[in-house]
Amino acid sequence: MAWNQLTCFTKQAEAENISDYLHELGALAVTFKEGGEDKIYEPMPGETPLWNDTQVVGLFDAELEIQLVIQLMTRKYPDTMASYQLEEIADQAWERAWLDEFKPMQFGANLWIIPSTYQPIDDKAVNIYLDPGLAFGTGTHATTAMCLAWLDANSPSNNTVIDYGCGSGILAIAAAKLGAVAVDAVDIDPQAIDATRTNAANNAVVQAINACLPEQFQDKLVDILLANILAKPLIGFAKTFAEWVKPEGKIVLSGILDAQADEVLCAYEPYFTMLRADSLDGWVLLSGSRKA
Repeated sequence: MAWNQLTCFTKQAEAENISDYLHELGALAVTFKEGGEDKIYEPMPGETPLWNDTQVVGLFDAELEIQLVIQLMTRKYPDTMASYQLEEIADQAWERAWLDEFKPMQFGANLWIIPSTYQPIDDKAVNIYLDPGLAFGTGTHATTAMCLAWLDANSPSNNTVIDYGCGSGILAIAAAKLGAVAVDAVDIDPQAIDATRTNAANNAVVQAINACLPEQFQDKLVDILLANILAKPLIGFAKTFAEWVKPEGKIVLSGILDAQADEVLCAYEPYFTMLRADSLDGWVLLSGSRKA
């Protein structure tokens, strides 16, 4: 089977309406893509935040009369359809094509993320086997990459760890494979919990990882707390996170744009001795040691 892919360029306010109309016209699927320079972050469950400039992409069966779709779209949304793209898409295994773009990646000196289609580059390295999935986090984003590099440089061996906002479980699995004795992987999204458990099993660290929703998490003191979420919730969690970290224990915070770093630092400095540990592609990693 082949498809026609129609891409419409619009503003955030119209994107949902255009999506609905494309579905009415027979689109098999509609997705949103970035249309400008502004950044979008990991959404909360149930949310669909959009870019100010958004591409609405409709996929249609090639047997459907696509010119009629374009004519109806132009009649209803003339400004949007003043500029559009139409592309013929050949049949292919979409998931396999995605995996083909996901290559082994190294973080720090000894930590690798290996997709299932590849053999380890270095059998003696710490290799995490992980494929792209619906849950957030494969190591490709700067915020995750910096956390992985921090774990490689600051061994969690024999430590207890919390990974708050675990997504795919990548940081929890890395901590476990680097020697952490117990890791609590917490996320508000049930899908992330399922993904973390599956990925932990695939990496033979399921016994070390307790994946749970926040309401299932029992307060405790740990040696290291990792939180790769967003600046606003990080600020709100400052006191709570401090209560979970042992004196002289470590905290690692990511998901922070450079312009947001000072505000996050201010929130945590009453409880931790903080510093900017790393930066990459406009993102900042903060780390700190719990004050006595």
